[in-house]
Amino acid sequence: MLGWRRWAGGVVDAVLPQQCFACAAGCGGEVLCDDCRAELPGRRRARCPVCAIEQPLGLVCGACLSAPPPFEASRAVFDYAFPVDRMVQAFKYGHRLALSRLFVELMAAEPCPQADLVVPMPLHPERLRSRGFNQAAELARPLASTWGIPLRLDGIVRDVDTHPQAELPWKARAGNVRGAFRVRGSVEGLRVVVIDDVMTTGETLAELARTLKAVGAASVENRIVARTPAPG
Repeated sequence: MLGWRRWAGGVVDAVLPQQCFACAAGCGGEVLCDDCRAELPGRRRARCPVCAIEQPLGLVCGACLSAPPPFEASRAVFDYAFPVDRMVQAFKYGHRLALSRLFVELMAAEPCPQADLVVPMPLHPERLRSRGFNQAAELARPLASTWGIPLRLDGIVRDVDTHPQAELPWKARAGNVRGAFRVRGSVEGLRVVVIDDVMTTGETLAELARTLKAVGAASVENRIVARTPAPG
């Protein structure tokens, strides 16, 4: 079914003129017109190299200095704000798979990670069945190929069908994902890159990094589409 959607989407893109996702202006076969693409929020913004929150001069932020997370690095292309938030939601919940091409293009434009393995953030089997695909895996496939780094799609299992993090207060999110993941196959001594769409508090990515480190991963780096700005 997913293969059919990809084929149909490609036919539609080729035959019908496309409108800009943000402003509805004509933009040929592109997702965004040039003007909207140039104004995407957070592009090339200085960020903390550890958690990817906006940080002047790109220095490690105070939160990461005082309480270092279990991952070593994070890179985000955008802020999770309009129109990127709507684009991510359309990709995840509206099956607008064409949006992944833009995300992958700009994620791949970042420096290549020094790593041994790429893994996507997994979905619980029930959520995967209801959604029909894992958006992180759709990003991870072409990124791993571009970087020339081995990809392991089934390397992480999500055993707990956690409540959606976006629906919880920030302080409740760490407990919501505790013990949610299981590593399948050896990662002993490997530098692992985790691919995901959005980083909000970072608790889900932190729990996955903690799980990977517990079974011997040497380091964990996150590559994400968008980072939610700090409150306030």
